[in-house]
Amino acid sequence: MANNFESNFTRKLLENVTERFEANRVLSKNVNTQLFEGKFGGNTGDKIDVKRPTDYASTRTTTGDISGNKQDIITGKATAEVQNYITVAVDYDEADEALKMGDQSRFWDDVANRIVIDLETDFAGFMMRNTGLLSGTVGEGVDSWSEIADAGALMQSSGVPMNKRWCYALNPYSQAALAKEQRSLGTNPEVSSANRQATVATAFAGFDVKTATTLASYMSGAGADRVGALSANPIVTYVNAKDTMTQALAVSGFQANLAIKAGEQIQIAGRYRLNLSTRKSFVDSTGAQVLFTGTVTEDVTLSGTGTGTIIVTGPAIYEATGAYNSVSSAPISGDVVTLLGAASTTYQPNLFWHPDAFSIASVPIKKLHSTDTIATTKDGLQLRCSKYSDGDANKQTVRFDLRPAYAALNPFMAGQGFGKA
Repeated sequence: MANNFESNFTRKLLENVTERFEANRVLSKNVNTQLFEGKFGGNTGDKIDVKRPTDYASTRTTTGDISGNKQDIITGKATAEVQNYITVAVDYDEADEALKMGDQSRFWDDVANRIVIDLETDFAGFMMRNTGLLSGTVGEGVDSWSEIADAGALMQSSGVPMNKRWCYALNPYSQAALAKEQRSLGTNPEVSSANRQATVATAFAGFDVKTATTLASYMSGAGADRVGALSANPIVTYVNAKDTMTQALAVSGFQANLAIKAGEQIQIAGRYRLNLSTRKSFVDSTGAQVLFTGTVTEDVTLSGTGTGTIIVTGPAIYEATGAYNSVSSAPISGDVVTLLGAASTTYQPNLFWHPDAFSIASVPIKKLHSTDTIATTKDGLQLRCSKYSDGDANKQTVRFDLRPAYAALNPFMAGQGFGKA
């Protein structure tokens, strides 16, 4: 007996919604989706850890005697954490009518597009808060290909591997500015997916350059005095940072009650970045060493005397062995700390990253006591479609669910991108 409309309703609906969901993704298609695929389950809880790579310092001797120079194996962890459900629910009669009237593509696109927008906007905010690098001057728009190349130079100089194509996501107005500068660098990709349509250039300075409308933004707090100092020596050991890749900076001398937003950048004077492959200093195009910056991961309001603790990602590590050092010397109490950018200003940084800087996965969703269908994209994200009814309200409903999990694998392989003043 052939299936009727009611028996295959959720399957037909989810097939098409999943296809459009997959086609509309941009940011989430350019990060690691395999690392945590299939690892969440009924007994895992809301967090899953994977080991970070280890590193070591070599010993150079004239005699080969390495007595006293042996090192411990230090293993850190990166954690994927489950996020809230992303759900779109519609009345069944509306869905039924849309299908039977033949206006199917509009309905599928609208449902899929809403899930994608919410997923990618949320994930972009996570990415912004977990970047360890900064290219350009905070607040300056990107309007030159050389400014994108600067981000690529920073990635290379920082030791980010080139085993996979990096990605640079930019504001649409930046895309317009770049188009005016030189048309030949643009591409005219196939139009089968949003990811391809978003591509502005491929293989430029190590990047696939894409335009994105879901980039996150933040508004800096009021207060003119955005320069302070470290009020204590921060902990600069890898053991302290290995599981979170964050660092607590005790500060003083800032504006009283200054509100600092996650995503803002701080800079420590006199402390310089290292190449994380060679553990050596590097210089920019002017011959100057590149100052250390960190990204604020959590909103914080300083005290009435301008003191408090700022949590940053991309920690400043400095140890005697040098195996995990990220700065040329240890930050100490009294170092000048600047909160970059202006007060009471909205910023929307571009983002650039290696695909292994972040990971996204989805949590398997159990079926409801209803008519359910589960679908999984090629890279492992799972959607559920459920059809059920409310007898008391005499109403039938269809809902679509996605529950993602995010992980910051290596903040030193991602950054915020701005132009130059």
